[in-house]
Amino acid sequence: MRFLAMIGAGSLDPSAPIVRADDNGLTRGDGCFEGCRVLTMADGTSRVDKPAAHLVRMARSAAALELPFDIDEWDAFVTSAVTAWHDPGEWAMKLVLTRGAGAGAPPTGFLTISDLPTNYARQRRDGLRVATLSRGTSADAFADAPWLLGGVKTLSYAVNMAAQREAARRGCDDAILVSVDGAVLESTVSSVVWSVGRRLHTTPIGATGILGGTTQQLLFDQASRAGWDCVSVPATVADLHAAEVLWLIGSVRGPVDVVELDGTARVRRPDLDAQIRSLAGFGPR
Repeated sequence: MRFLAMIGAGSLDPSAPIVRADDNGLTRGDGCFEGCRVLTMADGTSRVDKPAAHLVRMARSAAALELPFDIDEWDAFVTSAVTAWHDPGEWAMKLVLTRGAGAGAPPTGFLTISDLPTNYARQRRDGLRVATLSRGTSADAFADAPWLLGGVKTLSYAVNMAAQREAARRGCDDAILVSVDGAVLESTVSSVVWSVGRRLHTTPIGATGILGGTTQQLLFDQASRAGWDCVSVPATVADLHAAEVLWLIGSVRGPVDVVELDGTARVRRPDLDAQIRSLAGFGPR
């Protein structure tokens, strides 16, 4: 971690303790977060990718958790942090909101700026080897059950991390989760997008409980203006195998093509991949 700031306190020493041992975000995963990409130019000016989209999604997550969230305060908070950050390069920013410590305690809100995960450069260059894993629930498990927090970016990511570890045991970089009735859902940290001709596909949100991706939505908005047909449709693993190109798309890693799915190699399309990266706001590899 290179930078730390806290709502109400401003910038802090990155080694400063800011969370109590009984904070509900720590002990129960009771809170929400957003992960964003920060770009800093050679002149020291920085910007966050899609800040409004991330803050709107965080506001939805906080509302679902019944946590107070002042979007204007957080917008100013993020702007202040980015203004203070001058190290050239590409960075990962995380916004975190927890329920705080004890009944009636104020929420805890902070942000960090860190290096990108060390494996991202290799994954962007070489593509992703991916395994499909069962989520253990049906494709409509989250329908009419708001207490399951479908589509909420909660701090409770233990299942996602366990799926990543299982993917690694299988010699893969990531996993795509699939419902017990065979529907493709999402990866552990990314949206699933695939192309057939000039049509881009992704999996539907809502009853599936998956998270609506900010970078996936930006890609679809830009691609639609560029003449692509963009749809959200139910799909099976067979549909992914039949796709021309399959991507996992996240806010920090960006669009990365899948080069192997469940042990089956996939042909790469650098020309098409470059178009998708550009439309999603990511430059050449």
